[in-house]
This record gives sequence, C-alpha cells and structure tokens, in this order.
Amino acid sequence: MHCFYSFKVHLLVGFQENKFEEKVKQVPPRNNTEKHHIVPSEKKSSGTTIPDARVRQLKDQLIRAKVYLSIGPIRSNPHFVRELRLRIKDVQRALGDATKDSDLPRNAYERLKAMELTLAKGKQIQDDCAAVVKKLRAMVHSSEEQLRVHKKQSLFLAQLAAKTIPKGLHCLPLRLSAEYFSMNSSQRQFPYEEKLEDPDLFHYALFSDNVLATAVVVNSTVSNAKNPADHVFHIVTDRLNYAAMRMWFLSNPPGKAAIQVQNIEEFTWLNDSYSPVLKQLRSQSMIDYYFRTHHATANSDANLKYRNPKYLSILNHLRFYLPEVFPKLHKVVFLDDDVVVQRDLTGLWEINMKGKVNGAIETCGESFHRFDKYLNFSSPLIAKRFNPRSCGWAYGMNVFDLDEWRRQKVTEVYHYWQNLNIDRQLWKLGSLPPGLITFYNRTLSIDRRWHVLGLGYNPHVDRKDIEQAAVIHYNGNMKPWLDIGIPRYRGYWSKNVDYNHIFLRECNINP
Repeated sequence: MHCFYSFKVHLLVGFQENKFEEKVKQVPPRNNTEKHHIVPSEKKSSGTTIPDARVRQLKDQLIRAKVYLSIGPIRSNPHFVRELRLRIKDVQRALGDATKDSDLPRNAYERLKAMELTLAKGKQIQDDCAAVVKKLRAMVHSSEEQLRVHKKQSLFLAQLAAKTIPKGLHCLPLRLSAEYFSMNSSQRQFPYEEKLEDPDLFHYALFSDNVLATAVVVNSTVSNAKNPADHVFHIVTDRLNYAAMRMWFLSNPPGKAAIQVQNIEEFTWLNDSYSPVLKQLRSQSMIDYYFRTHHATANSDANLKYRNPKYLSILNHLRFYLPEVFPKLHKVVFLDDDVVVQRDLTGLWEINMKGKVNGAIETCGESFHRFDKYLNFSSPLIAKRFNPRSCGWAYGMNVFDLDEWRRQKVTEVYHYWQNLNIDRQLWKLGSLPPGLITFYNRTLSIDRRWHVLGLGYNPHVDRKDIEQAAVIHYNGNMKPWLDIGIPRYRGYWSKNVDYNHIFLRECNINP
C-alpha cells in the first residue's frame, strides 16, 4: 500500500495515487459543447456519486505536493522542484475559492492531469514512507495548532464585537437627548399614566440601556396585540440613557398602550446596604477581576464571555427586584431587549402558575443547559442543595407571579446566595446562575412555542419553530443590530424598525 495511506491519510487525501489513472479514465475529458465548466463528479465502485470530486482531488494534490517539497532527496533536484512549484501555482489558480465542482474553471481537468504526472515523478524520486509519514504528522500537528490559535482569536474578536457599540447606536441616544432637553417640561409627560398601576391590565417589565432594541420590543408587542390599549410597558434604564429613552417614546408613542420610563438611580431603596450584588459590583475585587487582564486566567476561553460590561450593570440584576419595582402589581411579563414579539401575549396572564413564581421554557434539551454547567458542584453548598441534572430554563420572556414571590420571600433567597458567592466560587457572573438557584423548585415549565432561543448564536434554528414562536430571542453575541448578527434572522428584527425615521437617518442607521 502507498505510504500516504500507511498514515491513514485518506482523511486528507481521499484517494490512492496508484488508482488515479484508472479513475481519470472513468471520467471523460470535457468537450467544447458541454454546458458546465468541469466534468461530472466521479462515481465510487458501488455506483454512488462522490460529491465535488474534482475539488477534493485538487486539494489532495496540493497536500501531496507540499509533502514532496519538504523531503530532502526532492529538494536536491532543482529541476523537479521548479516543475512542482509551477504545478502548485497552476492548481491553486484553478482551485481558487471553489467549494464545488461547478465553481471550477474550464481548464481544471487539464491542470489536475498535469499535476498528477508531476507527482508520479516525485514518487519515483522519493518513495520513503517513513519520511512522508513523518512530514504528514508534522503538518497535521501544525494545522491543529493553527486551528486552535484561530479559534481563540475568533472567540476573542466575537466577544469584542459584541461589546462594541456601533457608531449609529452611539449617535442615536445623543441626538435624542439633545432633543429632549430642548423641550418644555410640560411636553415631557406620557399619556395614560392612570394605567401604570392598574393590576387588571397586561404589564411588561423591560430593563435596558439600548434605545433601538427597546423600541423593537415595544413595537413588535403592540403591533401583535389584539387590544393594545390594555398593555402597559415599564422601561427602566440608566441615567445616561434616561433622556434619550423618554424622547424616543414621546416622539414615537406606542398607540393606545401606556408607557413608563424610569431611571434606575431614582430607586433609592436599591443601595449597597440592601442589595449584596450592588455592593459586589462596586467592589475592588470585582473591578480587578474585570480589568486586570494580565492575570493568568483573564484571557482564558472560559472567562472571556464574562468580561462583558452588561455583567457589571445593575440593570442586569434588577429582574430580582420585581416586587419592589412594582409594589401594586400581581403579575408581570419580563422581556429582554433582544427579543422580538410575533404573537399576542395576553395568554401568558391566563397560565395557571400552580403556586410557582416563575413561568419559563425549559432548556435542557441539550446537556450543557443543565445545572451542572452553570453551578460549581464541587462546592458542598451547591452539591447538598441542588440536583446537577436539573433542567435549566431561559430568561428573556418570563411570567412572574409577584404575589407568590412576596409570599415565598424570593428576594431574600436571592440575597442569601449572593452573599455566599462573594468570591465567585459558586458561579461566575451573569443573572442566569443565580436565577437557577433562586427559582429552584419555583419555576413552571411553559409551552416551548412561547419562546424560541438561539438566534444570536445558532445559525441552524428551525425556520418552522421561528415562524410559530410567540417570542424569538437573539440570545448570544450576534445581536441583530450588530454587523456580526446572523443574516438569515435579521429580517425578523429589522421589520420592526422604521429606518426612514429622521433620527435613524441622521445617525446613518440602515438595514
């Protein structure tokens, strides 16, 4: 057997040299009357077609040629080296960026034959299997190392892109804020304020510093509501975006739906003495964890995703204080700012919560969505209290029974575990791990059609699932307002944006 195959390089090469001529004979050369550029794909002995066989053969030839170029006896033959390098250039030009046979140029077959004849000469000059296998091992090792480096670089760049605010989204709140402060105070009030505390209406909680994303959530919810006048949106943002958020909804009111925009810094009860997480977020140890990137673990793959500004924002943790934010309400639906609503959501208020506090879809269809992937079960505190195989569930579209929340003193449970995790040994960062703990045995699994996940990281979400979903969620780094957003999903989001709006045009925000 040829020495390329003693290394099992059929994974790289795909066919044996000594069978090539036989295969070429089976595939007639292209004539001038053929419609396609290249000859049909060859067939295996069983009669099944090998897809894009020519592309594979050309790539295989390049691998074999590079092996020969690195072997001593061949390097000492300058005439053959020149011929081989010429053939490599010919094949590279023919191959280009082709991924299928129909992409190849007309002369690909002739160049393939010429290269094979040259490789046959190389085999006569050097047929030492040991030398070939040694070189192949080195090439495989080098390729694996390059792949590892590229994956790490890709992960880092994706995280960086996810943290970066596009110029348009930076411009928009500045433009809106300037407009807001030019208004008279009498013009800054929203209508329908009498609805804000009416427990018989449908109330939504939305905590965000992204004006455009928030607008999409509100627009999509209202446009799909059967009776928009029965819906109330409670938006909480930070001081920096407060004026801009108010201005957007003053100039773009959501029809007859009521809207409220609050500044989180006006919640005087939310202070270091009451909230452990707020105290931790401002601590020196947390700042060191985020910004001292020269630490050995700072740039590790496992920690990269946690170095996102959202984890340092109290807005990300305000979801654990819903009864304090809405003291007169009985039930609210929590929405993340990276969702799009596609159906009327009033049915969520009709769900029988069966004494549970949180209504959410379970995400344990995959093993990485179980408790042991979020919590540190090497800690006795975790191991004694929780089942590592328990199903995770999703934040992003949740029904919260605030009466049960108060009765079960859930916020106190959250504070208890946050105090235990001051050194981040029970879980890293984010709101999902403490959510899994806080609402353990307090979560009701709801129909999966209410909430479909993955549009911010998974390019293979089933289109039927997306179309049938009440809410689709762009969880992950590839947000639809970023350049790295997955193109096939962007339309669901962008159709809820009026790109002709004057503020968006002035900030060059385009689809």
